[in-house]
Amino acid sequence: QVQLVESGGGLVQPGGSLRLSCAASGFTFSSYAMSWYRQAPGKERELVAAITRAGINTNYADSVKGRFTISRDNAKNTVYLQMNSLKPEDTAVYYCKARGVSYEYWGQGTQVTVSS
Repeated sequence: QVQLVESGGGLVQPGGSLRLSCAASGFTFSSYAMSWYRQAPGKERELVAAITRAGINTNYADSVKGRFTISRDNAKNTVYLQMNSLKPEDTAVYYCKARGVSYEYWGQGTQVTVSS
């Protein structure tokens, strides 16, 4: 059974940091590119960051460049999103996605709220 389980979300003040984790099971993690998306209320889901299968290449949305870092540990079947210098506009539900040749899988999401 394929599972992607996000964790690490919560309430944080502007300027603070959070580290999201996404633990994968039920498929060959190292064969899948991984990414983080987010969806704010009333807005479409958007790509935040992506990382290739071996973790060599990454890309980021312009809005998070220099503040967020995506990484993965293929030995632990986990992808991470380190978020620094958080802003209120980063408030959203954050989802991880696994993308393979034929399939893609989504997690259930974790809420991140940036507010004073």
